[in-house]
Amino acid sequence: MDINALKSIVKDEKRILSADIPDRYLSDTLGRLKGTASALVFVKSTEEVSGILAYAHRNKIPVTPRGAGTNLVGSTVPVDGGIILDFSQMNDILELDTDTMTITVEPGILLKDLQRFVEERGLFYPPDPGEKESTIGGNISTNAGGMRAVKYGVTRDYVRGLEIVTADGTVIKAGGKNVKDASGLSLKNLYIGSEGTLGVITKCILKLIPKPESSLSVLVPYSDLKTGISSVLKILRANANPTAVEFMERKVVKLGEDFSSVKYPSPEAGSYILLTFDGREEEVKANSERVKNLALENGAIDFIPLTDPDKAAEIWKVRGALVKAVEAVSEQEPVDIVVPINKTADFIGFINELENESGMQMVSFGHAGDGNVHLCVVRGNRDEEVWIRELEENMDKAYGKAYQLGGVTSGEHGIGITKRRYFLRETPKENLAVMNSIKNALDPLHILNNKKSYITGENNEEFI
Repeated sequence: MDINALKSIVKDEKRILSADIPDRYLSDTLGRLKGTASALVFVKSTEEVSGILAYAHRNKIPVTPRGAGTNLVGSTVPVDGGIILDFSQMNDILELDTDTMTITVEPGILLKDLQRFVEERGLFYPPDPGEKESTIGGNISTNAGGMRAVKYGVTRDYVRGLEIVTADGTVIKAGGKNVKDASGLSLKNLYIGSEGTLGVITKCILKLIPKPESSLSVLVPYSDLKTGISSVLKILRANANPTAVEFMERKVVKLGEDFSSVKYPSPEAGSYILLTFDGREEEVKANSERVKNLALENGAIDFIPLTDPDKAAEIWKVRGALVKAVEAVSEQEPVDIVVPINKTADFIGFINELENESGMQMVSFGHAGDGNVHLCVVRGNRDEEVWIRELEENMDKAYGKAYQLGGVTSGEHGIGITKRRYFLRETPKENLAVMNSIKNALDPLHILNNKKSYITGENNEEFI
């Protein structure tokens, strides 16, 4: 690679590293997979991105796009070397248009900064994945969901338009500020969730809504998870419109309590459902009262409105820290399988049986309102060889069960590297062939985030 060629595109040489690239840029947030790279470039404009991709395309140099690096599946690991494009300095808010209720931002802006900016102005950006330090570009690239998806949907539902640089450096615009668009293929939706394998996002036009005037969280303890999940199905059918519906087994809450120094009420419970309602104050009150009656009629031990903002923040703090709480005890494999919402309890029951049979600890929590089950599969004291073997064996069974129930591999983390084994095995070959045809059309040299997600080798065989 010719570093001078990169310097001719990015005039500020301090934004180009070609030696001693820090390890964090060669991995993801877990830091267990590590790649290599010849250059790390902190881009600041569409023109720089276009110039670098045009150069890389001419010279068949691999490119790995990167936001904040908070992904959990190795999507930002540069497996083939080449150039890392870091978007952390491309993080400006370009326009707030209150007439069209849209905001235009660069991809490197952090989710928490965007949410704070719009909420200070009486507006609301609903997508709310657990990692608030993630970038908007990364959220779009994985179609991030989060806790508010049950009411508001996922990232895809709030992307109005994108500016994208294709593999050969061409800049295209897909979508815009229009509410409707039936004009040809929906190119923006092709790039949303593609994990940087088809193009690189350089500008995002996002839909906003008015900020809800009131919000209330409620904690509902149950004797066991099956009773709690069954109650959730009745709540969802009751037209009470909850914003978030989270489930947690008591054993994982205990880890979160120890990690956060916060205690949950009703410690005798086997599981908890954590709900949020938002909207007009009278609407919130009416919906929470409706759910209270339903929950108590269907096995709830108690119904605890978290009217004290500090107490609510503490309860949600435990929920938000569950992965870190498990990680503080042992290395773990994060999983975010999705099953139909009426199969959630069946799947968790299977996981508990698998835990007992295998002796491998598996703690469950997640989004009861949309069937997105988060698992932390705990390594414990296993050596590397045993850990890898037993993890693959148990995950083969877990993913197999999820697909048997009508589920899919990932709801919001993406596939990256670590979930490809299961995704490629369970996805119909015809589907993979179509996906790879799109990849070949848009990135014929396979320079963009290759060997990630759906991409296969010849005859749809997985890369070794």
